[in-house]
Amino acid sequence: MKTSARPVRLPATIEAALRREAAELERLDRDTYARFGRDPCEPIVGLGPCDAPLAIFGRDPGTREVETGEPFVGAGGQKVRGELYWHRHHEPLPDVETSLAIGRELFWINTVPYKPQGNKAWSMAVKRRFRPLVADLLDTCWQGERIITLGREAFLWFGIEQPREVRAALDAFWAREDRFTALHQIELRLPDGHQRHFTLAPLPHPSPLNQRWFKRFPELMAQRLSQLGWA
Repeated sequence: MKTSARPVRLPATIEAALRREAAELERLDRDTYARFGRDPCEPIVGLGPCDAPLAIFGRDPGTREVETGEPFVGAGGQKVRGELYWHRHHEPLPDVETSLAIGRELFWINTVPYKPQGNKAWSMAVKRRFRPLVADLLDTCWQGERIITLGREAFLWFGIEQPREVRAALDAFWAREDRFTALHQIELRLPDGHQRHFTLAPLPHPSPLNQRWFKRFPELMAQRLSQLGWA
Protein backbone atom coordinates (compact mmCIF):
# COMPACT_ATOMS: atom_id res chain seq x y z
CA MET A 1 0.00 0.00 0.00
CA LYS A 2 1.42 3.38 -1.01
CA THR A 3 0.77 6.46 1.09
CA SER A 4 0.45 10.08 0.15
CA ALA A 5 4.06 10.45 1.41
CA ARG A 6 3.11 13.91 2.68
CA PRO A 7 4.08 14.16 6.34
CA VAL A 8 1.63 16.01 8.53
CA ARG A 9 2.92 19.02 10.41
CA LEU A 10 3.05 19.18 14.18
CA PRO A 11 -0.06 21.18 15.13
CA ALA A 12 0.94 24.55 16.58
CA THR A 13 -1.32 24.19 19.61
CA ILE A 14 0.19 20.82 20.52
CA GLU A 15 3.73 22.08 19.94
CA ALA A 16 3.10 25.04 22.26
CA ALA A 17 1.70 22.70 24.93
CA LEU A 18 4.68 20.35 24.59
CA ARG A 19 7.06 23.28 25.00
CA ARG A 20 5.27 24.42 28.15
CA GLU A 21 5.58 20.95 29.65
CA ALA A 22 9.26 20.72 28.71
CA ALA A 23 10.21 24.11 30.14
CA GLU A 24 10.26 22.84 33.73
CA LEU A 25 10.80 19.15 33.03
CA GLU A 26 13.14 17.52 35.52
CA ARG A 27 15.70 15.05 34.14
CA LEU A 28 15.54 16.63 30.67
CA ASP A 29 19.05 16.13 29.31
CA ARG A 30 19.76 19.81 28.71
CA ASP A 31 23.53 19.21 28.52
CA THR A 32 23.13 17.03 25.42
CA TYR A 33 20.82 19.56 23.78
CA ALA A 34 23.35 22.33 24.51
CA ARG A 35 26.22 20.25 23.11
CA PHE A 36 24.51 20.14 19.73
CA GLY A 37 23.09 23.66 19.85
CA ARG A 38 19.53 22.37 20.10
CA ASP A 39 16.56 23.97 21.85
CA PRO A 40 15.71 21.58 24.73
CA CYS A 41 12.06 22.57 24.54
CA GLU A 42 11.71 21.64 20.87
CA PRO A 43 9.95 18.27 20.66
CA ILE A 44 11.59 15.60 18.53
CA VAL A 45 8.67 14.08 16.67
CA GLY A 46 8.53 11.99 13.53
CA LEU A 47 4.89 11.84 12.56
CA GLY A 48 4.49 10.97 8.87
CA PRO A 49 1.69 10.69 6.31
CA CYS A 50 -1.75 10.82 7.90
CA ASP A 51 -2.72 7.80 5.79
CA ALA A 52 0.39 5.76 6.66
CA PRO A 53 -0.68 2.11 6.99
CA LEU A 54 1.59 1.48 9.97
CA ALA A 55 2.89 3.40 12.99
CA ILE A 56 6.07 2.81 14.99
CA PHE A 57 5.64 3.72 18.66
CA GLY A 58 8.81 4.08 20.73
CA ARG A 59 9.91 5.29 24.14
CA ASP A 60 11.89 8.54 23.81
CA PRO A 61 14.72 10.12 21.76
CA GLY A 62 18.42 9.48 22.39
CA THR A 63 21.64 11.35 21.72
CA ARG A 64 21.64 10.78 17.97
CA GLU A 65 18.06 12.02 17.74
CA VAL A 66 18.99 15.23 19.58
CA GLU A 67 22.03 15.74 17.33
CA THR A 68 20.04 15.40 14.10
CA GLY A 69 16.60 16.56 15.22
CA GLU A 70 15.25 13.37 13.63
CA PRO A 71 13.52 10.59 15.60
CA PHE A 72 14.45 6.89 15.44
CA VAL A 73 17.90 7.41 13.90
CA GLY A 74 20.08 6.03 16.72
CA ALA A 75 21.25 2.43 16.94
CA GLY A 76 17.78 1.10 17.76
CA GLY A 77 15.99 3.26 15.20
CA GLN A 78 18.43 2.27 12.47
CA LYS A 79 17.75 -1.36 13.32
CA VAL A 80 14.05 -0.76 12.68
CA ARG A 81 14.68 1.21 9.49
CA GLY A 82 17.12 -1.43 8.27
CA GLU A 83 14.51 -4.13 8.62
CA LEU A 84 11.98 -1.99 6.76
CA TYR A 85 14.42 -1.66 3.88
CA TRP A 86 15.37 -5.35 3.90
CA HIS A 87 11.71 -6.39 3.92
CA ARG A 88 11.11 -4.44 0.72
CA HIS A 89 14.43 -4.70 -1.14
CA HIS A 90 16.09 -7.83 0.31
CA GLU A 91 19.41 -6.08 0.74
CA PRO A 92 21.14 -4.17 3.55
CA LEU A 93 20.35 -0.53 4.15
CA PRO A 94 23.01 1.42 2.16
CA ASP A 95 23.10 4.76 3.99
CA VAL A 96 21.38 7.12 6.41
CA GLU A 97 19.56 9.05 3.68
CA THR A 98 17.96 5.84 2.47
CA SER A 99 16.95 4.98 6.02
CA LEU A 100 15.15 8.31 6.29
CA ALA A 101 13.50 7.81 2.92
CA ILE A 102 12.12 4.36 3.76
CA GLY A 103 10.75 5.75 7.01
CA ARG A 104 8.73 8.48 5.33
CA GLU A 105 6.01 5.98 4.51
CA LEU A 106 5.29 5.27 8.17
CA PHE A 107 4.03 7.26 11.14
CA TRP A 108 6.54 7.65 14.01
CA ILE A 109 5.80 8.66 17.58
CA ASN A 110 7.24 8.34 21.12
CA THR A 111 5.74 8.24 24.60
CA VAL A 112 7.66 11.45 25.45
CA PRO A 113 9.36 13.46 22.66
CA TYR A 114 12.31 14.57 24.81
CA LYS A 115 15.61 12.93 25.79
CA PRO A 116 15.93 11.99 29.48
CA GLN A 117 19.22 12.16 31.36
CA GLY A 118 21.15 8.91 31.13
CA ASN A 119 18.65 7.55 28.59
CA LYS A 120 16.68 6.15 31.52
CA ALA A 121 12.95 5.80 31.02
CA TRP A 122 10.80 8.73 32.03
CA SER A 123 8.83 8.28 35.25
CA MET A 124 5.16 7.39 35.16
CA ALA A 125 4.38 10.91 36.38
CA VAL A 126 6.10 12.41 33.34
CA LYS A 127 4.44 9.99 30.96
CA ARG A 128 1.07 10.91 32.46
CA ARG A 129 1.80 14.61 31.90
CA PHE A 130 2.58 14.06 28.24
CA ARG A 131 0.01 11.36 27.61
CA PRO A 132 -2.89 13.66 26.56
CA LEU A 133 -0.67 15.50 24.08
CA VAL A 134 0.82 12.34 22.58
CA ALA A 135 -2.63 10.75 22.38
CA ASP A 136 -3.93 13.89 20.69
CA LEU A 137 -1.10 13.69 18.13
CA LEU A 138 -1.84 10.05 17.46
CA ASP A 139 -5.54 10.75 17.04
CA THR A 140 -5.53 13.97 15.04
CA CYS A 141 -2.50 13.35 12.81
CA TRP A 142 -2.90 9.69 11.86
CA GLN A 143 -5.84 7.75 10.42
CA GLY A 144 -4.44 4.22 10.79
CA GLU A 145 -4.86 1.58 13.46
CA ARG A 146 -1.90 -0.86 13.23
CA ILE A 147 0.96 0.03 15.58
CA ILE A 148 4.29 -1.68 16.22
CA THR A 149 5.33 -0.83 19.78
CA LEU A 150 9.01 -1.07 20.71
CA GLY A 151 9.61 -2.37 24.21
CA ARG A 152 7.57 -2.66 27.38
CA GLU A 153 7.35 1.10 28.07
CA ALA A 154 5.78 1.85 24.69
CA PHE A 155 3.31 -1.05 24.90
CA LEU A 156 2.11 -0.26 28.42
CA TRP A 157 1.73 3.44 27.55
CA PHE A 158 -1.64 2.45 26.08
CA GLY A 159 -2.87 1.69 29.60
CA ILE A 160 -2.14 5.13 31.06
CA GLU A 161 -5.33 6.84 32.24
CA GLN A 162 -7.36 3.89 30.94
CA PRO A 163 -9.90 1.77 32.87
CA ARG A 164 -8.53 -0.91 35.17
CA GLU A 165 -9.63 -3.74 32.89
CA VAL A 166 -7.71 -2.23 29.96
CA ARG A 167 -4.53 -1.98 32.04
CA ALA A 168 -5.00 -5.53 33.31
CA ALA A 169 -5.42 -6.85 29.77
CA LEU A 170 -2.20 -5.12 28.69
CA ASP A 171 -0.29 -6.55 31.65
CA ALA A 172 -1.64 -10.02 30.96
CA PHE A 173 -0.73 -9.81 27.29
CA TRP A 174 2.82 -8.68 28.09
CA ALA A 175 3.25 -11.70 30.37
CA ARG A 176 2.44 -14.09 27.51
CA GLU A 177 5.21 -16.09 25.85
CA ASP A 178 3.83 -15.21 22.42
CA ARG A 179 3.63 -11.45 23.02
CA PHE A 180 6.02 -10.74 20.11
CA THR A 181 3.99 -12.70 17.59
CA ALA A 182 0.37 -12.26 18.75
CA LEU A 183 -1.71 -9.09 18.29
CA HIS A 184 -3.52 -7.10 20.96
CA GLN A 185 -6.72 -5.20 20.22
CA ILE A 186 -7.43 -2.10 22.30
CA GLU A 187 -9.96 0.71 22.51
CA LEU A 188 -8.04 3.83 23.50
CA ARG A 189 -9.92 6.60 25.24
CA LEU A 190 -8.76 9.93 23.82
CA PRO A 191 -8.53 13.30 25.62
CA ASP A 192 -11.86 14.55 24.25
CA GLY A 193 -13.64 11.43 25.47
CA HIS A 194 -14.11 9.50 22.24
CA GLN A 195 -12.39 6.18 21.57
CA ARG A 196 -10.18 4.83 18.79
CA HIS A 197 -9.53 1.20 18.03
CA PHE A 198 -5.90 0.16 17.59
CA THR A 199 -4.15 -3.11 16.83
CA LEU A 200 -0.91 -3.36 18.81
CA ALA A 201 1.95 -5.51 17.57
CA PRO A 202 4.58 -5.37 20.32
CA LEU A 203 8.26 -6.05 19.71
CA PRO A 204 11.24 -5.97 22.07
CA HIS A 205 13.19 -2.74 22.19
CA PRO A 206 15.86 -2.94 19.45
CA SER A 207 18.67 -1.53 21.60
CA PRO A 208 22.00 -3.43 21.52
CA LEU A 209 21.80 -3.35 25.34
CA ASN A 210 18.74 -5.60 25.18
CA GLN A 211 20.89 -8.71 24.99
CA ARG A 212 18.05 -11.19 25.35
CA TRP A 213 16.22 -10.05 22.23
CA PHE A 214 18.64 -7.98 20.12
CA LYS A 215 19.80 -10.87 17.93
CA ARG A 216 16.23 -12.03 17.34
CA PHE A 217 14.89 -8.58 16.51
CA PRO A 218 15.34 -8.84 12.69
CA GLU A 219 13.41 -12.11 12.61
CA LEU A 220 10.62 -10.77 14.82
CA MET A 221 10.38 -7.49 12.89
CA ALA A 222 10.16 -9.37 9.59
CA GLN A 223 7.31 -11.49 10.98
CA ARG A 224 5.46 -8.38 12.12
CA LEU A 225 5.80 -6.60 8.78
CA SER A 226 4.44 -9.65 6.95
CA GLN A 227 1.68 -10.13 9.51
CA LEU A 228 0.59 -6.47 9.21
CA GLY A 229 0.72 -6.48 5.41
CA TRP A 230 3.47 -3.90 4.97
CA ALA A 231 5.21 -4.29 1.62
